[in-house]
Amino acid sequence: MSTVATKPFEDYYETLQLSSNADGETIDRVYRILVRRYHPDNQDTGDTEKFNRIVKAHRVLSDPDMRAAYDVTYEDNRASTLKLFQETSNPESYDGDKRIFEGILSVLYVSRRRDADRGGIGIVQLERLLACPSKHLEFHMWYLREKGWAQRLENGMFAITASGVDRVMENEGMFLRKDRLLSERSVNGMGELNE
Repeated sequence: MSTVATKPFEDYYETLQLSSNADGETIDRVYRILVRRYHPDNQDTGDTEKFNRIVKAHRVLSDPDMRAAYDVTYEDNRASTLKLFQETSNPESYDGDKRIFEGILSVLYVSRRRDADRGGIGIVQLERLLACPSKHLEFHMWYLREKGWAQRLENGMFAITASGVDRVMENEGMFLRKDRLLSERSVNGMGELNE
């Protein structure tokens, strides 16, 4: 039995730090800002890898035909993405906080497990995955960083630490099943958790 390696989905909107509803003018404006910041010639903030990802994302999102084709894939990926909370969850309660902490760690774990070197997730993607406004996530991200379970990478993304991985593996209440890793398509069509 042969195993085919699948390339992880690249979220070009996340790369450009944009909403999927952004218009062409906004895409171009943000692109110009980011390309200056990460250009390899920039002594302070140059990052060739990030620069190349930004150029690739802009090439696709600035072309109407390429963007339309990408948006189909984007929506398919989004539909199969792990949804951790029901609409009725109350993020202001203690139980809501606990679910958000566990949800963030679970998502960060899956991201790091899929790509150990670049396993970060941006705040916009976390907001979408957890169905929780970024304003509500500020406290939770602060707490997880203070505990040493999550970190902010140089590129601004959030990632789980080794201590955070230990926390996920030890905690019986986490959303990850211990018998297998979650894949991009391991959630049923209703977005419910596999417990």
